[in-house]
Amino acid sequence: MTDLDPTEPAPQTGYAVIQAYLKTLDGSPGVYRMLDTQARVLYVGKARNLKARVSNYSRPGNHTGRIARMISETASMMFLTTKTETEALLLEQNLIKQLKPKYNVLLRDDKSFPNILVSKAHEFAQIKKHRGAKKEKGDYYGPFASAGAVNHTLNQLQRVFQLRDCSDATFESRTRPCLQHQIKRCTAPCVGKISKKDYAQSVADAERYLQGRSTDLQERLATEMQYASANMEFERAAVLRDRIKALTQVQSTQGINPRGVTEADVIALHLEKGQACVQVFFIRANQNWGNRDYYPRVGVDIEAAEVLEAFIGQFYDTKEPPRQLILSHPLENPDVMAEALGDKAGRKVEILVPRRGEKAELVEGAARNARESLARKMSETATQAKLLRGVAEAFGLEKPPARIEVYDNSHIQGTNAVGGMIVAGPEGFMKNAYRKFNIKGDDLVPGDDFGMMKEVLARRFKRLLKEDPKREMGQWPDLLLIDGGAGQVSAVAEIMREWGVEDIPMVGVAKGVDRDHGKEEFHRVGVRPFALQRNDPVLYFVQRMRDEAHRFAIGTHRAKRAKAVGATPLDDVPGVGATRKRALLAHFGSAKAVSRANLTDLKAVDGVSDALAETIYDYFHEGSRDG
Repeated sequence: MTDLDPTEPAPQTGYAVIQAYLKTLDGSPGVYRMLDTQARVLYVGKARNLKARVSNYSRPGNHTGRIARMISETASMMFLTTKTETEALLLEQNLIKQLKPKYNVLLRDDKSFPNILVSKAHEFAQIKKHRGAKKEKGDYYGPFASAGAVNHTLNQLQRVFQLRDCSDATFESRTRPCLQHQIKRCTAPCVGKISKKDYAQSVADAERYLQGRSTDLQERLATEMQYASANMEFERAAVLRDRIKALTQVQSTQGINPRGVTEADVIALHLEKGQACVQVFFIRANQNWGNRDYYPRVGVDIEAAEVLEAFIGQFYDTKEPPRQLILSHPLENPDVMAEALGDKAGRKVEILVPRRGEKAELVEGAARNARESLARKMSETATQAKLLRGVAEAFGLEKPPARIEVYDNSHIQGTNAVGGMIVAGPEGFMKNAYRKFNIKGDDLVPGDDFGMMKEVLARRFKRLLKEDPKREMGQWPDLLLIDGGAGQVSAVAEIMREWGVEDIPMVGVAKGVDRDHGKEEFHRVGVRPFALQRNDPVLYFVQRMRDEAHRFAIGTHRAKRAKAVGATPLDDVPGVGATRKRALLAHFGSAKAVSRANLTDLKAVDGVSDALAETIYDYFHEGSRDG
C-alpha cells in the first residue's frame, strides 16, 4: 500500500459524505453498501425506502456505538434499486455472504445437511445417508442436523425394516448373506432370502415411518400379524411380531416428539457480552431430527431482531425452508422474510413467535440449549486465548496468532499421496477451513516427504497470492506448524523464499528422542532446536494440533486409497456409466474378462448397443477387430 500524499486532503468520511447522496436517491426499495477509504465494504443493508433509510444515517442521533463507528468510517456508498423489498432482502443476503462486511451479522458455518435417501435406481431399494445435490433417483428425507442424527435413524430403520445399505456393486457380487443378515439388520435380497414384493412392502413401511405415519403402520402390522396367525402362517406372523416389537422400542427411545408440529425449524437466539448462539432444532414428520448450534459474528450493541433476520436470510440462502419457522424473538420485517422464503420454497412459509403451548415449550428448550452452548463456547474461547498467548511467547511471535495452519502428509511407499492442512484459531479448530492436497508431482521419488511438503506449500502460497494478495481477507496464516524436523523446515523455508512470504513464522515439530510423545523438539530457521516442559499446556496444545493434522491427512489418504481400490478399467471407457458397468460385470464376472471379450459377446450384454460394444472393444484392443 502506498503512503498518502501529505499535500492532498484526507478523504472525507462520516455524516457529510452520506448527506451528499440523499439528493440522488428516491423512495425506491433496494440495497446500499457503505465503503471505507480503501473501498472495502463496511456494511450491506436493505431498505423499503432507500432515501428514508440513508437519511437516518446522515445526521447524528441515537445511533448505537457500532453504527456510529460504521458511519465515521464511511467514505462512499453504492446503491442498487429493486422492484420489491423482498428482492432487496434476497440481494442483501447474497452480498453479505459474498463480501463478508465488517459490520454485518455474519453466519460463519454454512455447511449442507445430510439426508436419508431411499434409492430407487435398483429393483431392491437401498437406504443410505446422502449429502449434496439431490440428483440420484429416489426419495429424500431430511434435513438431519448431523451425520450422527442420520446414522442413529438409519440404525433404527435397519432394526425395524431390515433394508439393505450395501452398494449396488456389492449387492450384485454377493453369493451368500453378509453379517447384516446374520444380526437381523437385512433380509438379504441379494441372495433371494426375500421376494421382490415383500421387500418392496418393507421399503414402503420404512417410508411411512420417515413420513411420521408410524401409528398407522403399527396398526396395519398388527392386523397382518393376526391374519397370518389365523391362517397358520406362523413364520410370517413371527416376522411381523418382531417388527412391531422393534418399532415400539424405537419409539420409546426417541424421547418427546412434538404432536402439533409436523414440519418446522425451531430457531432460538441467546446474546451475551457481544457474542451470540443460535440453536436450530429440525422437526420433520412430527419427529425431532436433531439440532445444531451456530455462532454468528455480531457486535456488543446489536439487537436480537437484526441478528435473527440476518441469520435466517443467510441460513436459507442454500437450503429449502420448512413450512414453519418457530422463533424465540420477533423479526423486524417478518412479512418480507416470509414472502422471500415462500418464493424460494414455492409454497407458503409461516413465521411464528409463540407465547404459550407446545410450540413455546419447543422454543424454550432451544433457547436453554443456546444459552448453555454459548456459556461453554465462551469458556472454551477464554482458554483458547490463553493458549494462543502461550504459543506466541513460546515461539517468539509479536502477538497471539489468529490463524495457525498445520500441515502433514500421508502415503504408503509413495502411493496415493495426499497432504492435509488443518487450521486453528481463537475459537479452536476451524474445520470449514481444512484443505486436502492430492500430490501431483510426476518427478517426485516415492516417499519423498520433503518434495511432497514443498509441493503442498507451493500450491497453498500460490493460491493465497492470487486470491488475497493484500492479506485483507483473513486467509493468511500467522504461524505455520510443519510435522518434521530440520530437513522439513529447510524445504519449507526454501519455498517461502521463492514465493516471497518469508515474514510468516514457521516451526517444525519433531518427535524428539525415541519418538516419545512429550519429548517433541521444535525447529526454526536460524535457531537451535528447543523443547518445552512436559507439563506445559502449550506443548499439549501443539500436540493436539499435530495429531489433528495427522488424523485428517490419514483419513484423506484412506479415502483416496479406497476409491482407487474400487476403481476398474471400465471407469475410463467412454459411454460406460454405473448401470452399464454393472451389466458388464454381471455378464462377464470381472473387468479383466470384459477386456478380453470379443465383439459378439459384448453385443450380447443387456443394455449395451452395437455402437457401445464397438467402443468398449476398441478401447481394450487399440482399434483392432476380430470380426
